[in-house]
Amino acid sequence: MTKVVLVCTSAHTFKDHPTGVWLEECASPFYLFKAAGFEVTMASPLGGPIPIDGGSLAGDFLTDYSKKFLHDPEAMGAMSHSVKLSEIDVASIDGIFFAGGHGTCVDFVDCSTIKSVIETMTAADKVVSAVCHGVNVFVTCKKPDGTPFVAGKKVTGFTDSEERMVQLDKAVPFLLEEKLVELGSNFEKAAEWNCKVSVDGKLVTGQNPQSSEKAAEEVVKLLKA
Repeated sequence: MTKVVLVCTSAHTFKDHPTGVWLEECASPFYLFKAAGFEVTMASPLGGPIPIDGGSLAGDFLTDYSKKFLHDPEAMGAMSHSVKLSEIDVASIDGIFFAGGHGTCVDFVDCSTIKSVIETMTAADKVVSAVCHGVNVFVTCKKPDGTPFVAGKKVTGFTDSEERMVQLDKAVPFLLEEKLVELGSNFEKAAEWNCKVSVDGKLVTGQNPQSSEKAAEEVVKLLKA
């Protein structure tokens, strides 16, 4: 069976701002991977309960996938008892998906475990993917020759204009779009809050919460190819 690890933040707060995973970015991949027949493991940097950003539970942000997730004992159980990422046997998995949320600015950036997992998987030609702020994970990763992992690759992620619209552009460790461009990527984007997914080989990235479903679909295509 194809094995996929779905990674979420362990961080409850960011600069005194309550945060966690943006639920849609976890829920839609979870169900799409399950529907594809994949074995899905939920993981996080610390293991254990994964916090949910309250903002993702409000109004139109609470998608059908999110509603289903919240009332699904299996899904909520996996979220409550996530596996510590460092305990994952990377050699045994086929793909990995990093969900977003501003909590990733706390524990996805400069995380040696995440960096090692991604570099090991890409060296083995496996599928690596992320959406929104989850794309933070690629910033410190390197190619075997020591150059930035994203250099020359088509990527997307939460845009600088979207960050300004949520008024956290002064709080984040760096503006993701600006950083990815600085590292030499071929950054792609749609208008704010529109779906945009970039695929470069076995690298899949999504711009924002609206892109999580499409990003997961592209991961499914790659893993079934």
